[in-house]
Amino acid sequence: MTATASSFPAQLMLEGQAAAPDGPIDLAGMYLMHRAFRRDLNLFAEAAAAVPASDRDRWDRISRRFAFFSGVLHKHHHGEDVGLWPLLAERGAGTAVLDALEAEHAVIDPLLSSCTDDLRALAQGSGGEAVRERLASTTAQLRDALTAHLAHEESEGMALVQAHLTPEDWDRLDKEVYAKDYTPREIPAVAGWVASGLPVETMRRMPGANPVLVALARLMARRFDRREARIFGGVR
Repeated sequence: MTATASSFPAQLMLEGQAAAPDGPIDLAGMYLMHRAFRRDLNLFAEAAAAVPASDRDRWDRISRRFAFFSGVLHKHHHGEDVGLWPLLAERGAGTAVLDALEAEHAVIDPLLSSCTDDLRALAQGSGGEAVRERLASTTAQLRDALTAHLAHEESEGMALVQAHLTPEDWDRLDKEVYAKDYTPREIPAVAGWVASGLPVETMRRMPGANPVLVALARLMARRFDRREARIFGGVR
């Protein structure tokens, strides 16, 4: 049976999201990840501008939190680079958009590395105010570059997904590419990271959502929020 516009799933549209192209694939999982990336980008940029260089304990917590964010982002981009973009090209999607999206990943990677190095230096008590000022500049550049990339992906990249892939393709990518990057021990923490600040009805749009997963996500989100208060409390 061929999908028609009337049978397409309702797409999720979240705060800060640029677009949600209509089509046969439910892209809620992608948009939920993007929401969490945007939230984190703002938090890191605000912290870099506000936390004194001398507060080594706070920088140590921020450094470890950034490592978590960076790890999830790396896995997300890796899945796109080795799985999603090649499949779209194979199915006849225009390479100009795909090449541009992949090039944007290459711009983001050195910014992530620079932030990681400066956060580690501040946590170790080296570099002082000069390093903190550089970090404030780099986190702002990272926020702007990644925010622009996410908007490009949501508008043009996901339009290609809807035009060239099927729900079966999308499910296979999730199982064979994206999901394989996470160990069973990592999944609860990532679920809490995604679910933080979401109403329960939106948590139910998480990939593979069932009552057990939603309950786990709610529990982990509460734990995540308590840690966030210790890391970022008082920054805003």
